[in-house]
Amino acid sequence: MAMEREAVAHWVAAYERAWRDADADAVAQLFTPEARYARSPYDPEVLVGHDAIREFWTVDEDATFTMTAALLAVDDDVAVVRLEVRYTAPREQEYRDLWVLRFAPDGRVSDFEEWAYWPGRTWTAAS
Repeated sequence: MAMEREAVAHWVAAYERAWRDADADAVAQLFTPEARYARSPYDPEVLVGHDAIREFWTVDEDATFTMTAALLAVDDDVAVVRLEVRYTAPREQEYRDLWVLRFAPDGRVSDFEEWAYWPGRTWTAAS
């Protein structure tokens, strides 16, 4: 099923609301039951399924942040989104992020891959 840009933008907005509200129950609305959630492209422990994603989401329930998102590309059932996130509590932190999302026919994500980058961290393999 080919995803429309508007549907992807709606999914990203729903993700942000759920994340901001620490709404772990929204996981079932956003992800397929056996969804894979990689917190990094090199994540050795990819989260699989609703329970694993819910547990991850409840780690920072008191976090406050701002988030801006730009939909970069949609090709059939895959979308790429660029984000900028700035945490203000419990500690200040910012990062830029790319999400690679694969959607199931029902509009939920079946595969989530995150590529996060933080200021001051190296981007080269030489270091």
